[in-house]
Amino acid sequence: MTLELTITTTPLGPMALYAQDGQLVGLTLDGEHGPANPVERHLVRHLGAITTRRTPDAAGAAARLARYFDGDFRALEQQPVRLLGTPFQCTVWSALRGIPAGRTRSYGALASMLGKPTAARAVAAANGANPVALFAPGHRVIATEGT
Repeated sequence: MTLELTITTTPLGPMALYAQDGQLVGLTLDGEHGPANPVERHLVRHLGAITTRRTPDAAGAAARLARYFDGDFRALEQQPVRLLGTPFQCTVWSALRGIPAGRTRSYGALASMLGKPTAARAVAAANGANPVALFAPGHRVIATEGT
């Protein structure tokens, strides 16, 4: 399996973007890539052996990130994303994509919305394993007390 790989510079530092068939499948917030990277290991678990091919803008994600950091907070919502994970993780990540820019949800509220009101910790764990951070905006999820 060959994935497109783009390394882009952002105000947060370098990011590595992985795409398959026009859809973002992974993102590292530190720009690191290679077999030791947790996101790349996640992709191998779900796609099998992978190789990467450098491209200038994997699935248009680098351009959308640039627009996002220029203040277009809806730019990331337009990115085609393929969620690769367990069914529960994919459900959580899909729900994250539904949180509007400028809004937050608590882990408990998100768990309740998914029909699993006692699964706040499981939602938090899925959020922590999110391979497409920013595009599935886990930073919009907070603890019940607001932290």
